[in-house]
Amino acid sequence: MIRGLFVACACLLAQGVSPGGNWPQWRGPDANGVTEARNLPVRWSATENVTWKVALPDFSGSTPIVWNDRVFLNIADGTELHLLCVDRSTGQERWKKHLGTGNAKVRKQNMSSPSPVTDGRNVWVMTGTGVLKAFDFDGREIWARDIPKDYGPFGLNWGYASSPLLNRDVLYVQVLHGMKTDDPSYVLGIDARTGKTRWRVERPTDAVAESPDSYTTPALLRYDGKEEIVVSGGDYVTGHDPATGAELWRAGGLNPAKDRSYRIVASPIVMGSMIYVPSRVRPLIALKAGGRGDITQSHLAWATDQGPDVPTPAVDGKYIFILNDRGILWCRDARSGAEIWGSQRVRPGTYSASPVVADGKLYVMSEDGVTTVLSAGPEFRVLAENDLADYTLSSPAISDGQIFIRTQKFLYCIGKRQGS
Repeated sequence: MIRGLFVACACLLAQGVSPGGNWPQWRGPDANGVTEARNLPVRWSATENVTWKVALPDFSGSTPIVWNDRVFLNIADGTELHLLCVDRSTGQERWKKHLGTGNAKVRKQNMSSPSPVTDGRNVWVMTGTGVLKAFDFDGREIWARDIPKDYGPFGLNWGYASSPLLNRDVLYVQVLHGMKTDDPSYVLGIDARTGKTRWRVERPTDAVAESPDSYTTPALLRYDGKEEIVVSGGDYVTGHDPATGAELWRAGGLNPAKDRSYRIVASPIVMGSMIYVPSRVRPLIALKAGGRGDITQSHLAWATDQGPDVPTPAVDGKYIFILNDRGILWCRDARSGAEIWGSQRVRPGTYSASPVVADGKLYVMSEDGVTTVLSAGPEFRVLAENDLADYTLSSPAISDGQIFIRTQKFLYCIGKRQGS
């Protein structure tokens, strides 16, 4: 019975179902930056329309995740790393569990960067030091792994930052590196119940210097009754069999000039039978699902040199919204790539958080803590600017009419919960 409940909950996440408007993972219910949440706030400040805020010890690129009455955060505090569980109604701490030591800062990166993931019963979290742990919702540790201890030290220039992907009862973890190691890159399939490795496959690349390094998170592709795990980095995007990890297809062209510093930060996203893969700005490519072997040319739907570096795009099936690091936005037709509008600057600044589409609106947040709210449609139209005046790297999470924003100093819960 227990195993049945576990699998049932995991299948809800795998099918893209988000009971109660949850935000269970990096990039939301379907990992594409889109949610069906409605009646969201448009205006707020550090004091206006704030339901509660919780003090945090430091900055992080890790996204809050939300399931019903719990909010989970990967946090760094000095040299220590923790998983924090906050009560969604009050903002009070429910529990905090130690993940490990060895936190370090490298520019915008620290070892709390990977986002947790949940199926509504358990929660899994990985650190930049390679510790992977599973907890139940009461904070009891189920199992723990040390990935570098098992397979060798991580060799990324700026530290590990990929979040695990959960599908059914398997966690998919990528380790794509090369700047500081000669060890091969690889992808893991880990049993979510036990923590044991089901498979490990090496992922070869001819990328050199820093270009093998990838800070992306794997994506789950579903089409024609099939499932594939999509992994990008090291100059290529690859599709893998979820059961064995075997590489099914590969597309190149992500580093056309073979630049030695073409590490990839923005993650691949999928919508229906389309796969969208950013690189280091040029290019962003859109691929059609269904290929085998080398699909670089055969399944290319469109490409643009107006891609992001750090923020991952959001795609709702009709439009894809692309935000670059300087706050310039493009809206393109998701299937054809035709520009609907583009080269529109929001507020001057640097942008690392990924945009979110919800309630017919596009939420875009700068590192200065300013969220610009725009119309998510065929016309570029700014609706509001909301300033929290604090350093912000983390992408917003949305659930049941509320927006959860993580700054360096606080976790904010913005707006009133719908249906509560």
